[in-house]
Amino acid sequence: MYSFKSRVRYSEVDKNKHLDLFSIINYFQDCSTFQSEDIGKGLDYLEQANRLWLMNAWQINVNRFPKLGEEIVISTWPYDFQSMYGYRNFLITDSMGQVVAAANSIWVYMNTKENRPVRVTDEAVKYYQLEEKYHMEYAPRKIEIPKNLSALESFSVVRTNIDTNNHVNNGQYIRMAEECLPEDFLIRQMRAEYRKSAVLGDTIIPMVNFENNVFTVVLTDTDGKPYTVIEFQQ
Repeated sequence: MYSFKSRVRYSEVDKNKHLDLFSIINYFQDCSTFQSEDIGKGLDYLEQANRLWLMNAWQINVNRFPKLGEEIVISTWPYDFQSMYGYRNFLITDSMGQVVAAANSIWVYMNTKENRPVRVTDEAVKYYQLEEKYHMEYAPRKIEIPKNLSALESFSVVRTNIDTNNHVNNGQYIRMAEECLPEDFLIRQMRAEYRKSAVLGDTIIPMVNFENNVFTVVLTDTDGKPYTVIEFQQ
């Protein structure tokens, strides 16, 4: 397990002074990135190898949102590599060691020159130590798109949405989707399935559905093809 300590910052909280979901995702991403950098399999290694780990699916369960100033520990570990996929768990724990958020993530290993998935090699995952899969209820990787969707106002991808891969960062899609939620919607679980990457200047159209306490946001292109399907549960 790889871990680092932090403290909830003012820049990471919502209007109620609690850590927001976008910041939880950023902590998780930072933790896995730190681990990769520390074992020599980080961004420079991937760039030289023309490879990329692309997010395929998130499942994040939130027990509570930590408050401003709280000390937290962010942890991650891979539990499996199969074919072109990598599987990784994440945790955020508080000062008492209680789990405040847990996540499962599925990543695809990409050849950036050919823009296609490739098999994970032993060299690519060298020094990653596999650990036991975290005990939680795992949801399916794929999210079914509801039949009845309502379109909201479209918007364009801007520079602040783009990461080092020149795509919209996976956390940015979640932030976009959260803007579609009712103001009093308290998130307890978020699932996301990433289907294709948006780039600078693309137009995104949010399509939404709310039923049975589940709010689904499908972020589509102008032809109605999904970039990402995101499901929020209370």
